[in-house]
Amino acid sequence: MDPETEPTPPALEPPSTSVSDSMCLGFPGEDPRKPYRGLKWIFAGPQGLRAGWSVLIFFALFFLLANGFGFLFLKLHLTARGNSFNPRQQLFSELFQVLALLSAVAIMALIERRKILDYNLRGTRRVAHFFGGFVVGFAALSALVGSLAWGHWLRFGPVALTGSEILKYGALWGAVFLLVGCFEEGTMRCYLQYTFTRGVNFWWASGCIACLCALLIVGQKGNGAWGVYAIALLGVAPCLLLHLRGATCAGFWNAAWLTSTLFGAGHTGNNGENWIGIFAAAFIGFVFCVSIWVTGSAWWAIGCHAAWDWAETYFYGTADSGFVAPGHLLSTSPAGNPLWSGGTDGPEGSLLVIPIVLLLLAWLLVIYRRPKPAELRSPAATEQLAS
Repeated sequence: MDPETEPTPPALEPPSTSVSDSMCLGFPGEDPRKPYRGLKWIFAGPQGLRAGWSVLIFFALFFLLANGFGFLFLKLHLTARGNSFNPRQQLFSELFQVLALLSAVAIMALIERRKILDYNLRGTRRVAHFFGGFVVGFAALSALVGSLAWGHWLRFGPVALTGSEILKYGALWGAVFLLVGCFEEGTMRCYLQYTFTRGVNFWWASGCIACLCALLIVGQKGNGAWGVYAIALLGVAPCLLLHLRGATCAGFWNAAWLTSTLFGAGHTGNNGENWIGIFAAAFIGFVFCVSIWVTGSAWWAIGCHAAWDWAETYFYGTADSGFVAPGHLLSTSPAGNPLWSGGTDGPEGSLLVIPIVLLLLAWLLVIYRRPKPAELRSPAATEQLAS
């Protein structure tokens, strides 16, 4: 079994406990230098509950809490049965999921004796990073739409809203996609990325991804599962190389590979998706992991995610994962070959999305670069999931 180490807080923001103190976050009264025996060894290490059990408990808690909040919102007539894609329905649907996520993470933080901000939400310049991500997300989606229009793969129609409706729907969809960014990034790039980083080596990551792909092969018909297989294959060589070199950063990139593949797989249930759109979702998920690596937190990713979706769905009125929202500002429609226009998937289903996401990645690497090791927020542990 590989040794366990505790996540190292950034030097720019004093931690709530020292590294030596945080190594004692196991069971009270235990000496962290002594190995655990018997059943305790299976469930706990020097950091406390092992990462594999943390993930399982987290998902169980989220499932129960999401169903509970969903039932409550349904009884209060805040949501309705079915999948109505309108701003009010989506606002409360996203709200109860965010509440369930926050509650689950809060419980896990108590169990793991951490704080919610420890899950990739610390670091300096949080507000600046959030709004920086928001501006870049809007600009990136605008560049994609502009490229489609330049190539005659997207046609603009008349403005769909007038007067006060512009502000009303802009604010409603803004709130919706802020919640979407908080929920999806909070799940993938905050809790899961942090926890997998301290508990996933190459073999655990590849095994989990292989099982995920097998489930898609058996149960998923169409809807772009090949995009998941593509991102899964692309991660094998670099993660294996880091593993063979014994790199201290291997845990983070194994986790990024796993959460990005999982993020792409989570989009296969959307209507109108194609393999390019699924691949793009997984790829941008990886870019959001890179943003954590270079900025020290997930705030840039939350802002970029929210702005991208808001620009796509509300501002330009294009399809978003197969859905065209009511109450959008501009009117657009795809034209020509779906491989370039994106077809029913929208701009994310166009081949042009790949160079746009590459530009996002380049922007992060050029503007933020690599922080000094002492400033890194990500854990460097190589603890295995459950052993």
